Amino acid sequence: MKRAFTILPALFAASIVIAQDKQTGSPVNELQLESQAERQEGVTEDDTQWQQLEYFQKHPLNLNNADADDLKQLHLLTDLQITNFLRYKKMLGPLLSVYELQAVPGWDVLTIKQLLPFITVSNEKMIIENLGKRLSGGEYSALFRYSEAINRSDEYKKTMSTYAGNAGAMLFRYKYNYKNLLQYGITGDKDAGESFFKGAQRTGFDFYSFHLFARKLGIIQSLAIGDFTVHFGQGLIQWQGLAFKKSADVLNVKRQGPVLQPYNSAGEYNFHRGVGITLRKKNIECTLFGSLRRLTANIIADSLLQHEPYISSINTSGYHRSILEIEDRNNVQLQTAGGSLKLLNSKGHIGINAVEYAWSKPMKPSREPYDLYGMDGNRFGNYSLDYSYTLRNMHVFGEVATDNQFNRAMIHGVLTSLHPAVDMAIVYRNISSRYQSMFSNAFTENSLPVNENGWYAGISIRPIHGVRLDAYADIFRFPWLKFQANAPSGGHEYLVQVTLNPNKNAEIYSRFRNETKSVNMSDSGSAAIKPLPDVSKLNWRTQISYRVNRSTVLRSRVEAVWYANNIPQMKETGFLFFTDVHVKPAFKPFSFNGRLQYVETDGYNARIYAWENTVPYNYYIPAFYDKALRYVISVNYRLTNHLLAQQKNNFNCLLSLSFGQSINPSKTTVRLQNSANDENQEMDIRLQIIFATR
Repeated sequence: MKRAFTILPALFAASIVIAQDKQTGSPVNELQLESQAERQEGVTEDDTQWQQLEYFQKHPLNLNNADADDLKQLHLLTDLQITNFLRYKKMLGPLLSVYELQAVPGWDVLTIKQLLPFITVSNEKMIIENLGKRLSGGEYSALFRYSEAINRSDEYKKTMSTYAGNAGAMLFRYKYNYKNLLQYGITGDKDAGESFFKGAQRTGFDFYSFHLFARKLGIIQSLAIGDFTVHFGQGLIQWQGLAFKKSADVLNVKRQGPVLQPYNSAGEYNFHRGVGITLRKKNIECTLFGSLRRLTANIIADSLLQHEPYISSINTSGYHRSILEIEDRNNVQLQTAGGSLKLLNSKGHIGINAVEYAWSKPMKPSREPYDLYGMDGNRFGNYSLDYSYTLRNMHVFGEVATDNQFNRAMIHGVLTSLHPAVDMAIVYRNISSRYQSMFSNAFTENSLPVNENGWYAGISIRPIHGVRLDAYADIFRFPWLKFQANAPSGGHEYLVQVTLNPNKNAEIYSRFRNETKSVNMSDSGSAAIKPLPDVSKLNWRTQISYRVNRSTVLRSRVEAVWYANNIPQMKETGFLFFTDVHVKPAFKPFSFNGRLQYVETDGYNARIYAWENTVPYNYYIPAFYDKALRYVISVNYRLTNHLLAQQKNNFNCLLSLSFGQSINPSKTTVRLQNSANDENQEMDIRLQIIFATR
């Protein structure tokens, strides 16, 4: 009875807002991916998170059986929210309904709405299946994707003629999954310009990946064979999975997730190949892994100085198209070994982590001044201590790391609920300019954790129902030189976003972001000392989404950019507008997405990134600049067993087609005399087929 009085008011409020509103949107956070693409000038090919959430859409996670690792796989909750939920369940027992989540401290309506497509509540007990059931009772899926850019410029066609293969890109992926307890599969990938079943790729695809991954086998928490990713602490020494940096999700500042994860994406660099295992006995968890793989690198042989050949850079793109790229393919060997030991309890953990690398050839830093402290030698290592602890409404976390030269790095943070409607995050980082690491991804301004110190503070306020204010401020400093900054420098960044939900069918948000950094003056000529001015970039965006009915959603966005307003010779502006329509009729086998977009900028510095809906599991977030009118059409059609005349009741096939075209009126269609050119009509097409059965 006491429990009923505790949760009934919350259930009533939640039911008004989220009843019959279990909508399945995009499984990944498009806005975070757009922010990531802008910061790194590109997006990762790792779609593991997307695959995981897509699986939870089909097989929702039962919250009554879920532990902390299960909840972290959703990538939608903070550690403070996870701890509060587990405490709530321990005190009051299994949940009676998803609407009860409103009574969990720190779980607001917007969080619950994000979770609804991926969770369920039932009294079904978790049963650890035997090996035979795991091998025979799962789901099989096979994906094939073909994409190609067509009608490009004469310059593009000339470049493609120097490559070994055609302009088509292909991806093949076969996967088996039984309740996330057993997974195995194989992936093959061919990039545009790479050959196929000829030349350097006589075995077909340029890249193959295999993985076998098992969970919850007694004291074996995870077992990885083949390709897998490793995640330690806060990413200072190792974090290979998808992890976001600053975005409008201002509380998403902590790296969290299982230490080992299976890998079956198309990226050819950021993973390990070998064996890994996580053992857990009561409150002690131990992870060990070993990896042996070949990477593509640029090798310098300096015969005049009689130095042995050394590695000057690693090719992380995965492209093997031209003669030089093919010659460098898989020309160095990397051995990696590491592990972690954690002591855990219901409130937090403390752990030690280590990773060691051995190269077949020594690495040498480049001759650029900013790379003075780059990796040097055949062997390298990183070691760290990480921690987390929850006390009432506060969660603290952090990691202190060093490399084998005793150069230090640290990150410390706190997540706290100041009020039921106010949450806050603070992060401090201090990373030596000499500190080096591989396969790392921490919450920093730089793409890698090196040469940086700073403070970040973010706050999320929900003053009244349907209104949310998110803001952050970040002040950072780079003690040593960096790329495009020939002196110690620094900067700051601020963001404010207001989100309105006037009703369950509409969402409006408006965002303002200001970033200021010191960069080299681009047109300073041959001056020995180049000016290093502070360059600001301002972005303003407003987006409106409206659900017309259960099957149709409309969305429109307008965005403006002002780059280097304080420096006339570098000043650029930009503008983008698009409108989308998403149609997914209930109980129908098809869905449709369409976009009409216009962009106009003064140059590349004022570029604007925007997510495009193409085919499932495909990140496409291009940088738009210059002047162009673009349209995109995507169609999905699901063939069921009835249409395919199959006997099995659970067989289906998803056909997806995406077509986009950019019309650029600023480029002439006649570039060379007597030679027609379609440079002003750039098109891309993607075709994908997914077969799934049990």
